[in-house]
Amino acid sequence: MTIDSQDIWSKCLGNIKSKIGEQGFDTWFKPIKPIKLDGKVLTIQVPSQFFYEYLEEHYVHLLRNVLNEELGNDYKLEYSVVVDKGNEFNKPYIVNLPNNGKAYSKGNGHSIAYTNPFDLQTIDRERQNSNLNVHYTFDNFIEGDCNRLARSAGVAVAQKPGVTSFNPLMLYGGVGLGKTHLVQAIGNEIKKINEKFVLYVSSEKFTNQFFEAIKNNNIQEFSNFYLQVDVLILDDVQFFEGKEKTQEIFFHIFNHLHQNGKQIIMTSDRPPRDLVGLMERLVSRFKWGLTADLQQPDYETRMAIIQRKMQADGINIPENVIEYLAYSIDTNVRDLEGVLISLIANASLIKKEVDLELARETLKNIVHDIDSEVGIDYIQKTISEYFKIPVDQLKDKTRKKEIVIARQIAMYFAKDYTNHSLKTIGDHFGGRDHSTVIHAVQAISDFCDTDPSFKKTVEDIRKKLKLKNV
Repeated sequence: MTIDSQDIWSKCLGNIKSKIGEQGFDTWFKPIKPIKLDGKVLTIQVPSQFFYEYLEEHYVHLLRNVLNEELGNDYKLEYSVVVDKGNEFNKPYIVNLPNNGKAYSKGNGHSIAYTNPFDLQTIDRERQNSNLNVHYTFDNFIEGDCNRLARSAGVAVAQKPGVTSFNPLMLYGGVGLGKTHLVQAIGNEIKKINEKFVLYVSSEKFTNQFFEAIKNNNIQEFSNFYLQVDVLILDDVQFFEGKEKTQEIFFHIFNHLHQNGKQIIMTSDRPPRDLVGLMERLVSRFKWGLTADLQQPDYETRMAIIQRKMQADGINIPENVIEYLAYSIDTNVRDLEGVLISLIANASLIKKEVDLELARETLKNIVHDIDSEVGIDYIQKTISEYFKIPVDQLKDKTRKKEIVIARQIAMYFAKDYTNHSLKTIGDHFGGRDHSTVIHAVQAISDFCDTDPSFKKTVEDIRKKLKLKNV
């Protein structure tokens, strides 16, 4: 009987799922795709080099045991690694599973006794402070689905700077999502466990230093200083766009550091492929390592951020206020922290306990898109976040069971919380007719009567919606 790679990998996944937690399974095994079973070798495709190394670091024994259980001891595993998920032109390459762990190669860097061209500090002092904010650490960086890959990569780099294959490490995302916090946390962790020269610099500062070097005729000293760095953290690399000479000098610094096994970490507001006005050869080097994005924090992550921030400041606020803030501020971490500061300031000024009324009053002056009452759009948004599905899918024609249930719940609450007609409610859900809305309301009512677990879910959502009307 011929064994199919898809069938055997499905069996492996079932075996793996019974041995590890759901979060670990969803994060590290669901994205894997079986490619082929050729003789005694099963080939699986993983999304990136980081995935491969993380599996080898944490799950290698589990993979081998499961493979032995499903196929026998004489079968081997082979990885097909996608070089850069964001670059459609890069094809996967094959990495054989070694028998005795991973082998790393590291360049033999040499130290150069050049002087600091900035005339601001001595090299020793530069090594000590590195321009890092000591308050940016992994401990106070809240992990969630929105940043898990980026944070995991950062931890790996901090433990083995310049050694892992994700060099450079490029983190990208919009404003206020924690890019600067995360890269400085990497730098602080490296300095804590290694005697390395870590330097954090914004791309704007790097550019200004370079212009000063040109003006003062000390470009060589400028270059020599950066060539000494063991870990270079460059923030907001998109600032280099259109600055050809700055790109040229950074290109040579990048090459030297990378070839000598030094770690390069960068941030950008866009992925490398979307950076306009940068030299093609520089962008191609940005793709050599790992590119990871930071997204807007989901509801659970926003809750955790608020709780951690209040705990750190020694302030207790009611759970319903935390939930209200987490639902109301869904843009980025910076906005969320700004609201918390305003809320605590208001409470201090008027000498009042933090409660839901004060939270709503504070947000009126900050957030402009908070409705005075629950509307259909808000209900759809709440359902979308609760079930982690896009709002658009609540409106389209898909008949997937989980989407249909979510859509019916949304219709149920739209009928309960708004004064809209059944036809208007149907119009908000992709132009469905009033009979569909009636059926949805009845179906949810019936489910609540017969299924206690389902009823609990509906009541949990109702609790979140009630925060809007308090």
